[in-house]
Amino acid sequence: MKKLHIIISILVLTIIAVVIYIYQWRAKNDVEQDLIIAEEPAPPPPPQLLYGLPKDSFSIENYKVSRNQNLASILLPIKVDNQIVNLLAEKSKPIFDVRKIRTGNSYSVFYSRDSLMTPMWFVYEIDNTDYLVMQLTDTFHVYRDIKPVETIRKVGSGIISSSLWNTVKDNNLSPMLAFELSEIFAWTVDFFGIEKGDNFVAIYDEQYVDSVSIGVSTVHAAIFNHKGRDYYAFKYPNDSVTNGFFDEEGNSLRKAFLKAPLKFSRISSRFSHSRFHPVLKINRPHHGVDYAAPAGTPVYAIGDGTIIQKGWDAKGGGNYLKIRHNSVYTSVYMHLQGFAKGISKGDRVAQGQLIGYVGSTGLSTGPHLDFRMYRNDSPIDPLKVEAPPVEPVPGEDMPHYLEFISQFKNRLDEQKNRLAKGEQDITQVNGGSLSGSAHTQEHVSSMPGSQGYHQD
Repeated sequence: MKKLHIIISILVLTIIAVVIYIYQWRAKNDVEQDLIIAEEPAPPPPPQLLYGLPKDSFSIENYKVSRNQNLASILLPIKVDNQIVNLLAEKSKPIFDVRKIRTGNSYSVFYSRDSLMTPMWFVYEIDNTDYLVMQLTDTFHVYRDIKPVETIRKVGSGIISSSLWNTVKDNNLSPMLAFELSEIFAWTVDFFGIEKGDNFVAIYDEQYVDSVSIGVSTVHAAIFNHKGRDYYAFKYPNDSVTNGFFDEEGNSLRKAFLKAPLKFSRISSRFSHSRFHPVLKINRPHHGVDYAAPAGTPVYAIGDGTIIQKGWDAKGGGNYLKIRHNSVYTSVYMHLQGFAKGISKGDRVAQGQLIGYVGSTGLSTGPHLDFRMYRNDSPIDPLKVEAPPVEPVPGEDMPHYLEFISQFKNRLDEQKNRLAKGEQDITQVNGGSLSGSAHTQEHVSSMPGSQGYHQD
């Protein structure tokens, strides 16, 4: 009896052990199954976009606009119906005139990824940033968009070897920087008289699209050393003064007159009371400055004023303009090839406004501008005219102004000292790297494209 009791006890314990084992095994499998169920698949990567369209969903062909091509001659050969072409042209009118499609600009056609290769979208690049998108099926949606623009803050510098333009180019800086500097310092630096050894430093923003520079957007500060003298320029955005450039003491860089009426040229003859005339072969006064430049070079008014004479000078000046700036000063522009559109006697013109083009009319041996100035109707040397600055920073704003420009001035002086020591190696500056031989850079911002121009 005792032996039977032992056997029964062993069987019971065995059954209990088996039950516990089965329970634990099932519990473990349930947990593993729960973990498998809980593990969600990784989300698919975001689609790669081209002009805002998922590029992997289409077969894309890229082209350049050929000579004499227009919207119809582009779309009709790819089996887009003529009525659809006309509809798309009509829809695009509020945002872009398709008649302005230009030779050499890029365009792309997005085809369906099937055997039919149906054209689905047409994209035309209007310029470096803007593009036009046309849906070739369904609703025929048309809109204008902007590529993402990246802005990089740069510090560029250079030592003049021949000209500002060549120095900028030789230092791998944006060519637009030369134009911007010539505009900023137009009232203080005579760029026709810059010398070898003159130098500059500029803090500016350069914009990029698809890693390609599209130009300088803003110059924040600059220093130009001319004939041993430093000229500072700081852009000061303030409601109390006209948005412009000022020096380290708050004086406006804008003067009553521009230093010269055109850009990037050379002086071929100076003011003289006795000069041998190359055409008449006699000595006679030359009460002006001759700027040699290619025919068609733009000529600008040196200051605000009124056109008091426009026409032909029978004494040898050819086509000419005369501008009265105030009760004291007048300026004359001679040998013009022609006049700017809309320029008439009696018109008011603004400083820097286009008024004509360099030519060789009248008694002239080649294209040049004969530029003259008069004070109280007496001829004066245009290169020696002094004019007071205008619109200084108000006294009450000076503390804020000085604090504002200090960050830029310190950077300018630092780079100027490095330039003087010949230090143009690659270094790190505020998280950005010195790029090229003479400028530093740092990332400022990236502007995504914004679908702000739509036409349904």
